[in-house]
Amino acid sequence: MAEELSKLTGLLYELGLLKRYRRTGWLVAGVRDPESIADHSFRTAIIASVIAALEGGDPERAAFLSLFHDTQETRITDIPYLGKRYLKAAPNEEVTADQVGGVPRSVAEMVIDAVGEYEEKTSLEAVCARDADKLECLIQAVEYREQGHQNVQPWIDSSLAALKTPSAKRLADEALGTGSLEWVSRALGGDRAT
Repeated sequence: MAEELSKLTGLLYELGLLKRYRRTGWLVAGVRDPESIADHSFRTAIIASVIAALEGGDPERAAFLSLFHDTQETRITDIPYLGKRYLKAAPNEEVTADQVGGVPRSVAEMVIDAVGEYEEKTSLEAVCARDADKLECLIQAVEYREQGHQNVQPWIDSSLAALKTPSAKRLADEALGTGSLEWVSRALGGDRAT
């Protein structure tokens, strides 16, 4: 059991790297200090729960799948789409199996099952989680565009094209027609912004 706890603690430290690793595609768009993979995964989990609730799925399961959808990037990094044309990373399920090797069985099974369900895209929750991944990218692109980054349209276009659920498509349309800080005016009860 001591060895398993040591490996589990190592996994927790490893997953902490996601707070430091940056989403590299945004560097191509000219974003100097892009969001971290953990930043992306956090909002993706929230969006997944929202989409699942709207689609009649299990919001908690969709959020859970989203939390593990990019954990493999501690080992293979965030390879931008251009790089994926030339590099062939191991399948996420294989990377995950290596990551959880030697940790307590119940934990390993939990993580492997979550990643497998996400990658297989067979459950409604997995479809919602995958849509959340794309919708989060779209929303982030809108925010970066508002900050003056003009090269983000390809991320918006590819994210829109990948959406499957009606709820994600409606949310994307709304996000594209709404400024990222309009909620502040509504929260303040008028047209004032801070």
